[in-house]
Amino acid sequence: MEEILIISNYYPPEKGAAANRIEQLALKLNQNNYKVTVLCPLGNYPKGELFPEYKGKFSVTENLQNITVKRLWIYPSISKNIFKRTLSVLSFSSVLLFYLLFKKTPHKVVVQSPPLLLSFVSVLALSLKRKKIILNVSDLWPLAAIELNALKKGSFSHKISLFFERFIYTKASLIFGQSDEIITHIHSLFPEKKCHLYRNFPDHQTEEMKFETKENEPIKLFYAGLLGIAQGVFELCQNIELQDVNIELHIFGDGAEKTQIENLIKQNPEKKIFFHGMLDRKILHEKLKTFDVALVPLKTRIYGSVPSKIFEYGALGFPVLYFGGGEGETIVKENNLGWIAQVGNFKSLNTSLMEISKTGKEPIQTLKRQVFDYSENNFNLDFQIKDLINKDAF
Repeated sequence: MEEILIISNYYPPEKGAAANRIEQLALKLNQNNYKVTVLCPLGNYPKGELFPEYKGKFSVTENLQNITVKRLWIYPSISKNIFKRTLSVLSFSSVLLFYLLFKKTPHKVVVQSPPLLLSFVSVLALSLKRKKIILNVSDLWPLAAIELNALKKGSFSHKISLFFERFIYTKASLIFGQSDEIITHIHSLFPEKKCHLYRNFPDHQTEEMKFETKENEPIKLFYAGLLGIAQGVFELCQNIELQDVNIELHIFGDGAEKTQIENLIKQNPEKKIFFHGMLDRKILHEKLKTFDVALVPLKTRIYGSVPSKIFEYGALGFPVLYFGGGEGETIVKENNLGWIAQVGNFKSLNTSLMEISKTGKEPIQTLKRQVFDYSENNFNLDFQIKDLINKDAF
């Protein structure tokens, strides 16, 4: 059985799309006869504090569903204080660097990027040891940081980040890009670099979700995920208008904007917004059986970004209301996966909500079946992994 190592900043029991997609990659490689090890920090995300089972430990080795998971020490923080955030990133990166330099590792290694510093440290150490480096690029940094106003263009930090970005592209043996835009960007810098499109498909269910629909209930729109800067859920809650449509918005998740969202809902009960907190994945899917449409927002159009929730909800049989622009918008529109609202334009969002309300619950149930069938045939992780294996990508 061939060995392969995956390096990631996130892994379950941590929550969120990043942890989920790395877990799915690890499980699928294992199912295709690879012995998989995942190297990641001690669990701390999204709260920014170590989970109880990892407190007081420097490293932990676990076996989760036949995957060996090695967790290394990190000083966790989601503080807005730049010093604390930098210290957090440096803490794990430093431990990781020493691990990769002095511990025996497989010849083939998948490195997740971003975070950019983490991928830079990993690629630096692995290139010195002449490993096969498979760089998995899910978002374009520092470009995305500029678009999110998290980094100032032309600043010292921006210049360092550009150096890191070009270094990891140069040293990678091959690159996976989660969107066509990512691959286009990489080829604009390195035209000869070998790249493969690797979408963030979920492991598709064998059966369609058994929905429980009551005609006399409002249409239930939901958002489930991280409540951070990139998603802009708090601003969305401020501007969404549900008073005159037959729609409720239900929010599941955790993150930096959680308290603001809870306070807004408490002060404005007429908005028809309900917050349920962060739920375990299986419990969430059970809860969603009574829901109708998934909301997928981004605060701004981020070049290269395609939210994996488009594919995740398609696999469950949910049409989406997409509010993020870019390549994701094209995917939803061209594949008839739901409704589109112009990113950042709340008038467009509220117009789309009126359209959904007029559609009604019964036609939405028919659309669910169509979305499920299309996703099963076109957004299939098994097919994608086998195709990449056949191309000798792993």
